Amino acid sequence: MIKTTQNFVKRTIFPEIAQHLKAEEITLIIGPRQVGKTTLLFQLKDYLIKHKHYSEKNILFFNLDLIDDFAQIKNQTHFIHILKESLKFLETKPLFVFIDEAQRIENAGIFFKGIYDLNLPIKFILTGSSALEIKDKIHESLTGRKRLFYLYPFTFYEYLKSKDNFLAQLILEKNISSYRQGDILNHLFNFIVYGGYPKTALEKNPEEQTQFLKEIHSSYIEKDIIGFLKIKDPLAFIALFNILAGEIGQLVNLRELSNTVNIVYRTLEKYISTLEKTFVVKRVLPFFKNRRKELTKIPKIYFLDAGLRNFALKSFTGFETRQDKGALLENFIFSEIYKQTDLQLHFWRTKEKAEVDFVLTDYVGIILPIEVKAVSLKYSEISRSFRSFITRYRPKQAIIVNLGFQGKTQLDQTEIIFIHPYEISKAIKEYGIF
Repeated sequence: MIKTTQNFVKRTIFPEIAQHLKAEEITLIIGPRQVGKTTLLFQLKDYLIKHKHYSEKNILFFNLDLIDDFAQIKNQTHFIHILKESLKFLETKPLFVFIDEAQRIENAGIFFKGIYDLNLPIKFILTGSSALEIKDKIHESLTGRKRLFYLYPFTFYEYLKSKDNFLAQLILEKNISSYRQGDILNHLFNFIVYGGYPKTALEKNPEEQTQFLKEIHSSYIEKDIIGFLKIKDPLAFIALFNILAGEIGQLVNLRELSNTVNIVYRTLEKYISTLEKTFVVKRVLPFFKNRRKELTKIPKIYFLDAGLRNFALKSFTGFETRQDKGALLENFIFSEIYKQTDLQLHFWRTKEKAEVDFVLTDYVGIILPIEVKAVSLKYSEISRSFRSFITRYRPKQAIIVNLGFQGKTQLDQTEIIFIHPYEISKAIKEYGIF
């Protein structure tokens, strides 16, 4: 588990993955480097022994970053022999086989497919760090034989659990005193600046937090970008990375950006796709029903973790005094929704420049608009753009995120809920219709 001085941090996805240990199909956990996948595997191992009462003999654990572990697995025939040998000495089945960084095996998908199809009483739990490697080496070969789980940097709730579990439980409640709200917001502002990578989040010293982010950035560039992807011009890639860091929440015209960074358009598309598939950024596309009046092509780009974004800009000024706090708060709302839901996330903007920050949609067309304001509203203030969207689409509910006013109001048939930023996940679950 990920240790703090006082407790352990259990990820919110843990119960879902633990439940899947009973399934025959392979459990495949992917996410960025250094988000705690190895820690999660040890949590699952501990769960099997302490709560499900399996013997240590029922569990094999391999970390393929370690040369000795990799040597035992790399030959499929030899590995099958190890597995069959282990099965002979078990009083109960199955044999749980944890493999960290499974994509390091050559032709990993075919490798594990071959073993899985032997129908041995074995449960595989695999992790991988790059969606690109997973897709190339594992994902497609294991169709119908695996379930995919994503592990991201901490959500704010997970971060707060690591700092003050009492406050973390409070944000799940309906009524919080203004005193406690101040404490929660202070933690939120630090989280927005330094992000949710576990090593960074669990560190109290700002200089150490910055150093950890430097290590994460270097590891990402060296291992994912230069190592696996073999990008020919890493300096151009890093330049693009840094420019996108300064553009969060803004419309990003990729053709104009191609000229700005002097990268041909096709290569620029490849680079941005790489950033998405390695869990660094995400393109958010416009929501539209009227192609004539609403923009349909130009995306916005957000970072999954603001700490990595702020490291790119070398900017760790306190949230409340920052010039970009509006963009950072918007990025926080994006990240919380993206990490915790499967909803489709869009923004809305007309040619007349009326705009709504986010529009959540489900698969049957129900919508939930969200506006983000990095100010403390005094009352139920509704912008003209937000009114315009509500009048046009008549959603059942809408959310306005701000740092002050909390409450509800009504606009025609739409209930509008005013919340603090840390309430976004609870608000979608409690008020949402998804």
